[in-house]
Amino acid sequence: MDRVSRLKGGGYLTSVASVILLAVPAFKSVMESVGMTISLIGGMLLSIIGMGLRWHSHRTEQRSKVVANDSH
Repeated sequence: MDRVSRLKGGGYLTSVASVILLAVPAFKSVMESVGMTISLIGGMLLSIIGMGLRWHSHRTEQRSKVVANDSH
């Protein structure tokens, strides 16, 4: 894995950690409402899944570049 990929991966992991850290104090205020708790958890999951999809897309793009360069 090259340096750019490591940096992007580190950025995505940092974003995942920030989602979790920001949710910790938010849980205190939403625990009384089931709807708000579900909304908070859903938002967290969608954000983390989105970062995972972007990372997967980046890695797929990098692999296709390697294959294209190897065929020339």
